[in-house]
Amino acid sequence: MRLSFWDVVRVGGSGLRARPLRVVLSALGIAIGIAAMVAVVGISTSSRAQLDRELAALGTNLLTAGPGKSFFGDDAHLPSSAEAMVARIGPVTSVSATGQVKPARVYRTDRIPAAESGGIAVLAARPDLPATVGATVRAGTWLTAPTYPTVVLGSRAATLLGLQDGLGLSVWLGGHWFTVVGILDPVPLAPALDTAALIGWPAAEQVLGFDGYATTIYARARDDAVTAVADVLAATANPSAPNEVQVSRPSDALAAREATDAAFTGLLLGLGAVALLVGGVGVANTMVISVLERRAEIGLRRSLGATRGQIRLQFLTESLLLSTLGGVAGAALGTLVTLAYAAWRDWLFAVPPWALLGAVLATLLIGGLAGLYPAVRAARLSPTVALSAT
Repeated sequence: MRLSFWDVVRVGGSGLRARPLRVVLSALGIAIGIAAMVAVVGISTSSRAQLDRELAALGTNLLTAGPGKSFFGDDAHLPSSAEAMVARIGPVTSVSATGQVKPARVYRTDRIPAAESGGIAVLAARPDLPATVGATVRAGTWLTAPTYPTVVLGSRAATLLGLQDGLGLSVWLGGHWFTVVGILDPVPLAPALDTAALIGWPAAEQVLGFDGYATTIYARARDDAVTAVADVLAATANPSAPNEVQVSRPSDALAAREATDAAFTGLLLGLGAVALLVGGVGVANTMVISVLERRAEIGLRRSLGATRGQIRLQFLTESLLLSTLGGVAGAALGTLVTLAYAAWRDWLFAVPPWALLGAVLATLLIGGLAGLYPAVRAARLSPTVALSAT
């Protein structure tokens, strides 16, 4: 007598319903492995989607130029005409700059020891800097009066000084009092601004004796000409010594961060695979024990006409159903973990369909391998030996 597909599923499911607690515990191993793998892939994909959204908002067309080393290894500096020269490059749409004011330091008060500066740099800044680098002012305003002793703090600098809400207060900067007029949000494409105190270019020259040389030039170029502009940026900024100019593309640093995250993703996927393997061993153990406990049932079915193939198919189906149960639960759990983590980090939620499909295929593979030996062993039992076991 041939069994239909639904008969095979019904017979296989009956063995699972008879031992619900064991089924849950065995499926849990598969669920943990699948959940770990789906969550790792989902969180990694969500992180990448968030990075793509950030880059789309910030733009990948920002280039920077700064002084490097001279031929003799000394610190070089950009010519005072560097900004104007870079602005003359045809595809460049905007240019701005910052200049490090040495040896000025920033302190909360004039009573703090000189060594405890917190590593906050003092930068002279152009008025159009926020528009060029994509910076936003979280509180207060930008340097609307660049000739006066006012300062805008980067997000990290404000935290180090304890001035997250310090608008209108003063800081001791370079031996002078400067009034805090603004605090920036984090600037992903210009992280140096996060730990800096930004003051107006004229104020830096008049009050602190700044030499006027830019240490970082920021240039926005048309999207279709970024590579071309990068190729000529050094020679344009310093025609007499282009080898003393360092050119970079900040968005490449974000891409490198994503590549680093990918390495950790691979490691976590490996751990998830180990958990999945452990779950498969648990399923195999459950099925072997099930065969030993149900020898009487096997003998009775064989004596009533069930073939070895039908017995083998019954136990293989039980293993597949058990693994699929754990796989579906794991995929759902992994998706929920990804959703919760993405919501917590304010990321885009993204779980690739191939990850869910791979989870199902992985559970079917694990279930088939785990149930193959117990199914073959059950089919090899002779009716007389199995019935005598009762």
